Parts: sequence; structure tokens; C-alpha cells
Amino acid sequence: MTETADRRPNILFITSDQQRGDCYGFEGRRIKTPHLDRLAAEGTRFGACITPNVVCQPSRASILTGLLPMTHGVHDNGISLDPEIGGAGFAGALSAAGYRTGFVGKAHFATYSTFAPTGRPECIESSRDYGPDWTGPYMGFEHVELMLVGHNWFPVRKPPQGLHYERWYHADGRGDEKTDLYWGDFRETGGLAAQTWNSKLPEAWHNSAWVGDRTIDFIRQGNETPWCVWASFPDPHHPFDAPEPWCTLHHPDDVDLPAHRTRDFDRRPWWHREIVEKKIKGQFAELRAQYSRIPFQSDRQLRHLIANYYGQISLIDHHVGRILIALAESGQADNTVVVYSSDHGDWLGDHGLILKGPMHYEGLLRVGLILRGPGVPAGRVVDDPVSTIDLPATFLDWAGADWAGATCLDARHSKSLRPLIEGGGENGGRNGAGRDYAFNEWELHPNRAGVQLSLRCVRTKTHKLTWEALSDTGELYHLANDPQEMDNRWNDPGVAGVQRELMDMIRARPDDTIPALNEPDGAA
Repeated sequence: MTETADRRPNILFITSDQQRGDCYGFEGRRIKTPHLDRLAAEGTRFGACITPNVVCQPSRASILTGLLPMTHGVHDNGISLDPEIGGAGFAGALSAAGYRTGFVGKAHFATYSTFAPTGRPECIESSRDYGPDWTGPYMGFEHVELMLVGHNWFPVRKPPQGLHYERWYHADGRGDEKTDLYWGDFRETGGLAAQTWNSKLPEAWHNSAWVGDRTIDFIRQGNETPWCVWASFPDPHHPFDAPEPWCTLHHPDDVDLPAHRTRDFDRRPWWHREIVEKKIKGQFAELRAQYSRIPFQSDRQLRHLIANYYGQISLIDHHVGRILIALAESGQADNTVVVYSSDHGDWLGDHGLILKGPMHYEGLLRVGLILRGPGVPAGRVVDDPVSTIDLPATFLDWAGADWAGATCLDARHSKSLRPLIEGGGENGGRNGAGRDYAFNEWELHPNRAGVQLSLRCVRTKTHKLTWEALSDTGELYHLANDPQEMDNRWNDPGVAGVQRELMDMIRARPDDTIPALNEPDGAA
């Protein structure tokens, strides 16, 4: 291998699931994230990074492929990513460029709970077809160690179902005992709040610990060639069930409550009420209603929920620290780009809402994005609006790789963040290396929440507009003056020029959408 190739940086990409962009210690919340705080201090972070879609499968497919949901086709949960498109993402391109590539944890590139077996490894019913010797390739990654679902509302699947985590969990024959510990407090007390309880499972068996352990093993396997690993933690996704001692690390009386936590549908677009109140029909309707809709919570309940959500994040932070220590001990830290982000956020009580859905409030839309590595300035905060869809192009830029190394798919939606990281963002979007806006889209199938929606969202430094195309209605907020998003200025004559400019940004989307919507193959 040439000296130039030897010096190509490793890429350590770490994600959580459903972590808000403000749920870091450095953001001012009373949450304990010492390792992530240090990572941010040693690197550059983006203060206005959004997700290309506010639910799991579309956003993860976009992070992998660098394509928007209506181009890669996963425009809602319950739609599996085409393996050919997935294999042409950043992992496939890096593999073709000589990188050792790996994935550890929750992938969710394909649907878990399907109407019928799909033959995919992530399909619960089809997972039995992938034996203990199967470790990929998958979606461009040469080596994978995966889990199914990863959220403990559901039992950890027993062999022959399940993948790498599930087999490890049940290998000693005590899996049922561990699951009883997961749910023990919930069964005894009914929970502290909706989908909130203190797990009694020892941390060593928790899937966050497993992701940390397997990622460390991947890093220690050698540095003869550059490598890229995506370490994907499945928390702090609901249920909010941190194990001891993390469930008691943040006292409920000390957590941050939202400034506005009442439902005010009368001042919002029509679909806000419809999504919350309309009865869901079809297969998996009961599951969706119980698992994806949380009733209004009292302040006391909300404090318990947020305390456990914080605990889940602090547990992830602990294992991020372990991973970074192992990276340093391996002697590879100086030549490794470390990136931390999440697929989307959580309302967490904002406007009386919890979890996620088609209300693009900042708590759901904005995610953290931290980068540290060679050439990355320390202590820098970039406020340009960007998206996690920009990460694939950024990774390939660092690696000196080309999308064409995998297939003919190009990077038409993903743009490298290196110019912003290394300088020039302060010059502004039109005149320098900066960005004017970031884009989000979501085509909701009616079986998701009982309502069909066609949503497009743009966020600038100062404003955010969400447009529902089928009814030609929307909402517009002046984030600089109205950070709580209380005053919807849609069709307000006083901001007509701003609304036109934001709608022009939506219409500027490349004309490369799929010709027809894809039908879901399951729930999620």
C-alpha cells in the first residue's frame, strides 16, 4: 500500500437513535454527557444540523446513501431499502476504495415487523435464515454485527430468530431471566410514566454495552488498511428504560421541562390534531396505537420520562468514552475522524407531544453533529443549516474516494461538510462555503397514523417552513424571534416575501423522485 493510502483517515461513525439536538451537556441542558462534551470541545460541532426525515428508516437510508427519501424510495417507516441502492452508499464506495468497513448495532435499513417474510436479515421472520456464521456483506458493509429492533418494548428474539446480539444474549440459556429483569419494574409498578420504567437488567447485558464492546473489537483488529465502522446505539429510543445506575443518575426534580408543554392544536395546521386523535386502521394498528402514541403526561410523569431518557443518553456517553479510550490505546486516534450524531430527535414534551411524527418542531428535526479528527478545528461551532445527508459525501471526501467506485449513483443530494469545518462557513451560503438551508421530506402512508400526508420542510438559520402539498397548507416559524415555535406565520402578509423564498427552496429540490410511492412491507 502506498504512503498516501496509508495516511487516509479511519472513520469512526457513532449514532444514537432518537436523541434531540439539545440533549448534550454543552447545549445547556442538565444532562450528563462528559465524553460527548469533551469530543465537542476537541472538535467542531454543527448547531443547526437537521435530519432528512424525522423517523428511523428514511433517515437512516439517507445517511447511508446520501439521497433524499423520495429518491432512494424509503419515504416512510415500513419500507425496506433496495439493497442495490444501499450497497451504492458510502459503505460500498469506501469498501471499493480499499477501506475495511463494518457496522455494529441497530441498522434498520429494512423493515423488522413485516406483513410476510421478506428474506432480509432484518426481517424478524427471515432472520432465522441467517446463521451464526453470517456477518455480511450487507448494504455495502463488508462485516456486520446486528441486532433486531433493539427497543425493549419487545422481547429479545430467541434463536432461531434473531441476529448477532440476540444470539449472544441467549447463548448462556438465561435469556428469559434477563428479559424478566428488563421488565421487572414495569410489571411491578406499571411504570413511572408512559413507556417509562427502571430496568433491572445488569448493564453488562444491555445492548448499549454490547455495541460498545463489539465496536472496540472492530477497532482493535488492526490498522494495516484504513477502516470505517458505523457504531449504532439503539437508545434513547422509547421505551425509556435505562438500567441501574443510569436510571437514577438524573433526579426527576432536576431535569429540564419544556417551556411550552400543552397541546394547542387550534393554532396549528390541521394535520397536527388529525395525527394525534384519528383512529389508526389496518394491520399493526393496535401496535401503532400502543407503541407510537403517548397520551398527555402530567409534569410529574414527564419528569420521570425525561430523567430516564437522560439516563439512556448518559449510558451511551459512557460507552462512547470506552470506545474513544480504546481508539487512543490502539494508537489510531490521530488518524481517525470521529463523528457523532443521531437519526432524529424526540418532542420530549414540547407542545404536549412525546416521541415523533409529522410535526417538525425543533426537538424532533434538529440533531447533534460532532466531528473530531485530523484537520478539524477544536472548539468550533458552525451555525449553517446542514443535514446528516451530507455525511456520506463528507466521508468520501476525507477518504479521497468516489461514488463511482461503487456504482453510477452520484452525490446529488449529499455535499461535503469539509469546507464548513475547515473554514469559510462564516462567509455565508451565497458568497462563500456556507449553506442557506437544509431540506427534509416525508411521504406518509395512511396506515402509519390514519392520515396521508406529503410533507416538505426547509430550515434556514432564522426560519423554518413545513408545507403539506396535498392540502397546500403549512406552518412557518421565525426561529430567531420565536424559538418555542408558538406563532405560525403561514400566509401572514407581513412575511409573504420570506414564505415565497422558503417555498422556492422547496421547489429547488432536484427532479429525481421515484415515479410512484412505494407500498410498505410492514410496520417498521
